[in-house]
Amino acid sequence: MLSIHSTSVDIEGVPTEIMVQAFADRVLVLVTQMGKVGNLIQASIPSTTPLLSTHDLDGPVENSDSPTTGLPAPPAAIQLTPLLGSASSEHLQTLHSLYAAQIATIIWVEEGKRSLAVDRRSVVVGIALRKARVMEGDGLDVGERKTFHGVMNHLYRLVNEATG
Repeated sequence: MLSIHSTSVDIEGVPTEIMVQAFADRVLVLVTQMGKVGNLIQASIPSTTPLLSTHDLDGPVENSDSPTTGLPAPPAAIQLTPLLGSASSEHLQTLHSLYAAQIATIIWVEEGKRSLAVDRRSVVVGIALRKARVMEGDGLDVGERKTFHGVMNHLYRLVNEATG
């Protein structure tokens, strides 16, 4: 089971802090590049919803350039509830939701590997990221993608250090 673990890393030239703290009923994950909590979003899922880890996929992921390489897919049944704060644009709201869903899925998959418990704790995610460069068109720019994958890779390490 997780307790309190944190790391400070440089992702795309920006100091980034990631903290994971477990409570009896929830897990708190903070990702900040601004030294503050930021927007809080709670992710929850029914305990009957199956989760697929990357090891459960039908084979190795061939395309290493895929934005989802190595990450478990967030289930469709995930419920995201904004708790505090709000994004300043629709793009940031979508980005924060993406972070919250992926972070929660990683926590659930990794905890599920180490526990026989059926109940999944809700995951509260605090996100405070530096503003990205101006983008053209929809979607994530290259820097946002690299930051996203950097955060997820360091979260995996942090969770595995905490539970390993």
